[in-house]
Amino acid sequence: MRLRTVILRIAAILLAPALLSGCIPLIPGAAPVPPVPPTATNAALIGTHRGPVAAGLGFRDANVRAALTAFATSCPRLTRRTDTSGLTRPEDWAPACAAAPGWPPEDAAGFFARYFETATVARGDAFVTGYYEPEIAGVRTRQPGFDVPVYAMPPDLVRARPGDAAPLPDGSRPLGRYDETGGFVPYFDRTAIENGALAGKGLEIAWVADRAELFFLQVQGSGRLRAPDGTVMRLGYAGQNGYPYTGIGSVMRERGLIGTGPGQYPGSMQGILRYIHEHPAEGRALMQQNRSYVFFREATGAGTVGALGVPIAPRTTLAADPAFVPLGAPVWLQAVGPGGQSLGGLWVAQDTGGAIKGPNRFDSFWGTGEDARTIAGGMRAEGQALILLPKGTLARLNGQ
Repeated sequence: MRLRTVILRIAAILLAPALLSGCIPLIPGAAPVPPVPPTATNAALIGTHRGPVAAGLGFRDANVRAALTAFATSCPRLTRRTDTSGLTRPEDWAPACAAAPGWPPEDAAGFFARYFETATVARGDAFVTGYYEPEIAGVRTRQPGFDVPVYAMPPDLVRARPGDAAPLPDGSRPLGRYDETGGFVPYFDRTAIENGALAGKGLEIAWVADRAELFFLQVQGSGRLRAPDGTVMRLGYAGQNGYPYTGIGSVMRERGLIGTGPGQYPGSMQGILRYIHEHPAEGRALMQQNRSYVFFREATGAGTVGALGVPIAPRTTLAADPAFVPLGAPVWLQAVGPGGQSLGGLWVAQDTGGAIKGPNRFDSFWGTGEDARTIAGGMRAEGQALILLPKGTLARLNGQ
């Protein structure tokens, strides 16, 4: 969706619980490992540990076939991009990527057993949330009932020139704008934009009926607008204003608004939306606690595209932190979500998210529609994760 996502999803709205703290793995064959160094910035620095043999994971046919298709789709990018996790090099993926397009789907399990070995990053303790592609009421041209603008990327939103602002912790230059004096300043935040800072600049690409629904579409990073006549406009992620994301679910929890008592709301996307709709003024102020603002472009390609630049697939695509998982890599999850929703099986890391940071932090994609919205909105699962790496990777990393 998102396209290129710096997406900030449902998980970010909610309060992320602590990850599993024990060091005894749940996946048979994986050895206990030490705690994560607090200063580690990527998977190579944290350390990886050999997991069980891929052939012993218990692949399921439909699941592994979908993963093979997703992996093959990812290969053109995977074999060209720099892996910021420090685990692989583009050439490591060449043998598997050469074989994937022509591999018989009925032997998809054999493909992954042939070309991959498994590894845990740090302890392998995984926390998984969900995202989906929302569809909300919207139109291309402003009309009664559709008064909330959807903005394209502003041309004056730029990165600071060298020397004009201190670099960010990761070394990149901050986003902002140059004011009338030529000085570099932070860009307009959510409150300023909602109060009209961008009005009249020709940046409106669509109009929606519900500000709260647009907020959640921004959290997802992409979505669809459906007009009263049934026509649909697809939106893709174009950029963000440079402010860090604030999860409004966390704010609600701090205020005692989330829970099961009188006057409290469920800590799900649906519960937060209900609060905003039932308390319009307080809800708008709550949303403005998140100063981050996402801009869109009209998406005209086939399907929803993730950070890797390829279409993403429901129940197959994961968003991950590329500092800890190579984008394009298969990931084996062993986890169960609320209500027994199984996350177990093989996924492919094809996307990223602003709230998806750190080792073994994942966001699972569930598609579009009400079922996807319900599953993604309540998804919070803990379990175990294995990264599938090209055979020989671990030996090279370990200097063998």
